[in-house]
Amino acid sequence: MSFPISLPASRIESAAEAQILRWGILGSGWIAERFIESVRAHTKQDIVAVGSRSKERAAEFASRMGLKRAYGDYKEFVAADDLDVIYVATPHPLHHEGVTLALNAGKHVLVEKPMALNRAQALEMVELARRQKLFLAEALWTFYLPKFDVLRQLLEVKAIGEIKSVYTDYGEYFARDHRIFDPKLAGGPLLDLGIYAVALLTEILGIPERVLGVGQLDPQGVVGQLSAILTDAAGNQGTVSTTLYGFTPTNAVIVGTEGTIRFDGPFHLPGPFAVVSADRSQTLRYEEPRGEHFEGLYYETAEVARRIVSGEVETPHRTLEASLETMATLDMIRRSIGIDLSTAGLLE
Repeated sequence: MSFPISLPASRIESAAEAQILRWGILGSGWIAERFIESVRAHTKQDIVAVGSRSKERAAEFASRMGLKRAYGDYKEFVAADDLDVIYVATPHPLHHEGVTLALNAGKHVLVEKPMALNRAQALEMVELARRQKLFLAEALWTFYLPKFDVLRQLLEVKAIGEIKSVYTDYGEYFARDHRIFDPKLAGGPLLDLGIYAVALLTEILGIPERVLGVGQLDPQGVVGQLSAILTDAAGNQGTVSTTLYGFTPTNAVIVGTEGTIRFDGPFHLPGPFAVVSADRSQTLRYEEPRGEHFEGLYYETAEVARRIVSGEVETPHRTLEASLETMATLDMIRRSIGIDLSTAGLLE
């Protein structure tokens, strides 16, 4: 295929026009707050209630965030008859439990990334959703952004030829008392930061044939930083580096036989990117304002509402198979490095 003469348009519809569903928030942490703020600022979705294991914590959160009801029991919360969909925003080790409870209560589910602690857990959740004929999706918010819809279309038509390599990194600084340093909460950068890079790699290259990884153990018991090379059956390569010790460019480059895709700034945030021909004689630019972390959470909410109202049980923007492939690749990276999640309640 010759180098494209123009970029495709984003197919993402207006979030404000999505049909209104009644949402319950399972979890009362930082990401739940950001979710509510983003959704209220850009959509008409009705966020009704919060569920927590502490009645006091739930009540405080509901009061602060202006929610109608607070539940101090997960089972009572998911059984509420005035909720259409549950957003699971608990710590990673509780995703499997929360999703299972919600699906068994007949509720559609959007679950924060990572979907689960490993592929086996994720597969149980997917199979349950399919048996119940309920919607389930992973809230890896980047993949619901307009820019990623344009990127997906470019890759589908092989606009830059055969993909040979994908280079990624993602690092941030965290204070020592942050949950990301807690082994009991499946801490470390891989499931919080690295998942964005690994999801991009598997979206493009699929589950790798081989993974070579190295990691550095932090004194608090988590792997504090790691790097991995992933190769497919043809030898094409993907790389990921992620760290808890400082902010990195958080960029990505996708290299094909006919050109490259380069992001202007962090690849997982709203913002521009360039498609450059292999000989650098031609450049196409996707332009949009740069966004900050979690400004685009509302896109996933609107997408979930549209699919559920249409009677669909998953979304093409983050298919269940794509989530399972990401979890399988994360499992391979963990095994390569020797990351042990047993203290988070995971049975290897």
